[in-house]
Amino acid sequence: MAELKSNYKSIFGIFLIFFSILTLISMLSFLFTWQIDQSELDIITKSNQNIQNYGKKIGLIISNFLIFKGFGLGSFVFPILFGIYGLSLLFNIISKKLIDISINALVICIWTSLTISYVIENKIYGGVFGYEIHIFLIEYIGNIGLILLLAFILLCFLILNFNVNITNIQKISFKSESNSEAEIDQNKEKNFSSDSFNKNINVEEEIKPTISNFSKLEDNEDIKDDKEEKKLEIEIEDTTEEEIADLNNLPDYDQKLDLGSFIKPKIDLLIEHDNTGAIKIDENELTKNKNKIEETLLNYKIEIKSIKATIGPTVTLYEIIPEAGVRISKIKNLEDDIALSLSALGIRIIAPMPGKGTIGIEVPNESAKIVSIKSLLSSKKFQDAEMEIPLALGKTISNETFVVDLTKMPHLLVAGATGQGKSVGINSILTSIIYKKHPADVKFILVDPKKVELTLFNKIDKHYLAKLPEVNDSIITDSKIAVKTLKSLCKEMDKRYDMLKNAKCRNIKEYNNKFKKRVLNPKEGHKYIPYLILIIDEFADLIMTTGKEVETNIARLAQMARAVGIHLILATQRPSVNVITGLIKANIPARIAFRVTSKIDSRTILDSSGAEQLIGRGDMLFSQGSDLTRLQCGFVDTPEIEKMVSFVGNQVGYSTPYVLPEIIDQETNIGSENNISERDPLFREAAEIIVNAQQGSASLLQRKMKLGYNRAGRIIDQLEAAGIVGPFEGSKARSVNVKDLLDLDEFLR
Repeated sequence: MAELKSNYKSIFGIFLIFFSILTLISMLSFLFTWQIDQSELDIITKSNQNIQNYGKKIGLIISNFLIFKGFGLGSFVFPILFGIYGLSLLFNIISKKLIDISINALVICIWTSLTISYVIENKIYGGVFGYEIHIFLIEYIGNIGLILLLAFILLCFLILNFNVNITNIQKISFKSESNSEAEIDQNKEKNFSSDSFNKNINVEEEIKPTISNFSKLEDNEDIKDDKEEKKLEIEIEDTTEEEIADLNNLPDYDQKLDLGSFIKPKIDLLIEHDNTGAIKIDENELTKNKNKIEETLLNYKIEIKSIKATIGPTVTLYEIIPEAGVRISKIKNLEDDIALSLSALGIRIIAPMPGKGTIGIEVPNESAKIVSIKSLLSSKKFQDAEMEIPLALGKTISNETFVVDLTKMPHLLVAGATGQGKSVGINSILTSIIYKKHPADVKFILVDPKKVELTLFNKIDKHYLAKLPEVNDSIITDSKIAVKTLKSLCKEMDKRYDMLKNAKCRNIKEYNNKFKKRVLNPKEGHKYIPYLILIIDEFADLIMTTGKEVETNIARLAQMARAVGIHLILATQRPSVNVITGLIKANIPARIAFRVTSKIDSRTILDSSGAEQLIGRGDMLFSQGSDLTRLQCGFVDTPEIEKMVSFVGNQVGYSTPYVLPEIIDQETNIGSENNISERDPLFREAAEIIVNAQQGSASLLQRKMKLGYNRAGRIIDQLEAAGIVGPFEGSKARSVNVKDLLDLDEFLR
């Protein structure tokens, strides 16, 4: 029986040894392949040949759990421990040292995870445990406290395990100081000039042992400072000023490191709705249409020199050159007659074609081709687009992908009758941005009064969405919350302008470049600013329920928000002048018109006719300035969006959506702020903290009193109403009107 038990021990020991080897190989492989394998974690149950980890599925699961979700590089102690346990079972070695080894290994693991997370703030190398715990510790004990804690743990570890004697270190330091003083005296006698620091200085033999002892303690900040003061004890190699500058320069700030493991959606998630690829050319249809156009024009005694056709996905453009002496207006007036002769749903005449010297007649194709969003996003034009926020809007009549930069527009108005492709157009715009931009660079504020169009994007709230702090749903469906959000965006705009002013920058691109080059100091209130894109899917409904309040804020954002990276995309199915007002139109030059029912609606949107002649199903006109471009909008179906948002949403995101500035409802709060009986119970304590610090901010109360953001904000508003702190001043802290606690007592009395 005892022999059988021994055999089981040996078998389990061998298993642990082999398991430790597999774990070690998998973890080493994970460090180089995690970015490729990240997308495979969600489909572990399926057979998949794309996993690059040497341990395949089980290796990927173990490595992801230990390194990413665990302790980062510190997790490498676990395969070593498994190997030690396996060897002890195999050779029947039972010792109390195993417990000591295990405890020491765990201490090393946790210390390494915390240290790496603090130094480089990377969830792969420090692990989720190290990242979250170091953030928690910084909040409660600060950076200095965390450094001292890590140093304390290290010293305790060295003292307990290696019998390091503090008194010996003290003797070494005293000896070092005396040697240093003697060396400095010698240097004074030799009259060293300042240029001698650029040359190699030989170190005396008796000082070298002292320096070697110090090398063991390089992690100690105090000894580092001491060594810097004793420059003559260190060999200094010849270095140029440029090399010294390079050593001192920090790497550029990378805003994507917080989500360093994020992978953009793959093109394969999208569907090619028209598998035929190239446009089919029907020679019979082309010849028939050409003949009928010539025949109709001849009936009205209009002769033409030549006619040529350009075939698009939805319409074909016939360009004609009339004979000399033919008036263009005469051809323009024959729009309905040509449509009748061709039996077409609706034609559009462009007379003349801009910059071509021809007259264009757009005729719908008998069989329209669907333009898939997949074909747009996989095109070279979109992939290579060097734009801040590229939008793949569709394909032109010449079958070219049409890509524009939202930041150059800088806002977009989308209108059209019900069921003509407006919501699909909004979805294709969102898809374009998600496929191109990292979550750190762009955030969406989605307003959907219809409550059904944009709900799918709820899954990516912790990656791409922004909202008010007190609102639960990231997709805004309530008109009152929409009004508060617009006010919050105006507040965010003012705050950003203050940051740009302090940084002496003209726009968000210059500001972010300066911040990434570490020219701007975060301690002075500077931070990396993402683009904010407000998308309202049914603007008319919002105007009807809220009136001027929405229009005023929209107009203010449209006029000023461009420079600070806030852009608007407004969509409506009711393009009337009381919805799309002159004030809004004046500040939104870029417009998209889907099919509308009348010329009046077309003129309201585009300031010209033409949208009433579109054929629907994504056929649209794009206007930026004076030129009109006819496009077939990219089609993206609901299952495609579901796959895309699931791919993004299942990845590690930020802890919360991007938080917009809080807006206190004035109607419900003015009375309570001024009413002493309704003040917060912590009002007096908060006032004392503010007066002692001489700095009025909600974040200070959050840290000192461990309050939530909403409660701290309400107390600040009450302090403002009482006259203790001044009004909100953008990025600056509020001024404090009370000098000390004695004045505060007198003030409150």
